[in-house]
Amino acid sequence: IIMKKLLILILICFAQNTFSQTTNVPDKSDLIYDIKGIDVKPEFPGSATEFNTYLDKNFIKPADKPKMKGKIYFTFIIEKDGSLSDIKVIRDLGYGTAEEALRVIKTAPKWNPGKYKNKEVRTLNSGMITIN
Repeated sequence: IIMKKLLILILICFAQNTFSQTTNVPDKSDLIYDIKGIDVKPEFPGSATEFNTYLDKNFIKPADKPKMKGKIYFTFIIEKDGSLSDIKVIRDLGYGTAEEALRVIKTAPKWNPGKYKNKEVRTLNSGMITIN
């Protein structure tokens, strides 16, 4: 189980690095930055803990699977205005959990965007929803 979790985290990091590198973009304002390469990291209002609380509070578990447990992994872009875009579920538990995760993430409040050289930038981020 630990190896499986480690493999998933490595896969998410690989996806972040792969999709955050853009070439031949005429307008640099459309670049997507990896959070490791910027000056100010994006932040959910309050903290990362508040984002997890928001996800836990708003995610509705499938009614026909009350004992379901597991994790849903996803990636998303935090835009310059703090809105979320390009939300992708990397791994879900089936039974409509990917669709529910997308619904919850799409309705999340705006973030404080990341900054590079004192300018707001688009950043790639990842997260997970834990179902207990």
